[in-house]
Amino acid sequence: MKFEFVNPTRVVFGIGSLARLGAETARIGHRALLVTGGGSVKRSGVFRRAIESLEKAGVAWTECAGVEPNPRLTTVVRGASQAREHGSEVVVALGGGSVMDASKVMAAAVHYEGDPWDMMFHGERRARPPRRALPVVTVPTLAATGSEMNDGAVITNEKTVEKSFVIADCLYPRAAILDPALTASVPPDQTAYGIADLVTHVTESYFNGVDGTPLQDRWTEGVVEIAMEYGPRAVRDGGDLEARTQILWASTVALNGWIGAACGAPYPVHMIEHVLSAHTDVAHGAGLAIVSPAWMRFAARTRPERFAQFARRVPGLRPESADDAAAAAEGIDGLEAFFRSLGCPTRLSQAGIRADGIARFAADAVRVGGAEGRVGGRPPAGAADVEAILRACA
Repeated sequence: MKFEFVNPTRVVFGIGSLARLGAETARIGHRALLVTGGGSVKRSGVFRRAIESLEKAGVAWTECAGVEPNPRLTTVVRGASQAREHGSEVVVALGGGSVMDASKVMAAAVHYEGDPWDMMFHGERRARPPRRALPVVTVPTLAATGSEMNDGAVITNEKTVEKSFVIADCLYPRAAILDPALTASVPPDQTAYGIADLVTHVTESYFNGVDGTPLQDRWTEGVVEIAMEYGPRAVRDGGDLEARTQILWASTVALNGWIGAACGAPYPVHMIEHVLSAHTDVAHGAGLAIVSPAWMRFAARTRPERFAQFARRVPGLRPESADDAAAAAEGIDGLEAFFRSLGCPTRLSQAGIRADGIARFAADAVRVGGAEGRVGGRPPAGAADVEAILRACA
């Protein structure tokens, strides 16, 4: 096992942490671009409390509002332009994963020479990742993507109908303010989609990484166990702050680099889902809940013992069969049933996605998210495989 690990993000965690936003931001800069989404932070009062904290610390701010779910490249360009005009020294992301991802790419685009889309990975095309960015402070209001403490971001190019990602050291947030109370107003469906997202983050590395990572295996199993224990409580009662606390921390840990260290895993479920949300604008977590069990059934044919291990170790799954293939199938069925119990769609039709687009989705997944004609994973999936996976969950 060989790897390098770094994560420079300073984490301030706990109920009431939003009050620390101004002080933490002022440590970095005194002119902020405050990035928000569709308006929920204003309706909930979070925006008001955030600007009060910034102003108390002497931080001047200008707002870049209206970041979409599945954030658009044009929005990123708009935000970067606004940051330049304002002379912003720091970018504050106040919202869910889309807001945090957009904020990171805005911060990099301020200094980037050329088209910001060139930062993004495009299958066979070589990306040109950024080398510098304005510092970013993340304040997640949804437990889902883990973007608050990692160096990645996902953006949609609406002109080419492509959704892709960038990874660069300069995108690590300087600080993350993790206040579980900010997630209490998230509606049940978005809470459920966030849980599907965090679970898929850890299962991607678990099933697609290298062998010989037993500690990472146990971390993965633990994160899924926490999601299955506290997720239903968070969906059922937004005011259950203990559940919200555990789910927010699980979301952060799922993709801050600890669990993926040494695994070197591609993320085939994400690559396939990116095509779905690029074309249909389905919520990312909802798309993952649909694709993940179908992909797992495809992959379990070649490594049933790995999927059986997962099923046997996660208490909420508990397969009855001693046979690996049967135990793997029972575990996958159990995970799919868990997603369904939260209110997630598990079929394309339930998300309003028509089956007549499947061939196009499969071709794009391989073209945009793959290399050498296949989406990476264990095993790799060609266009015919991806099409079969999608038809299995139609």
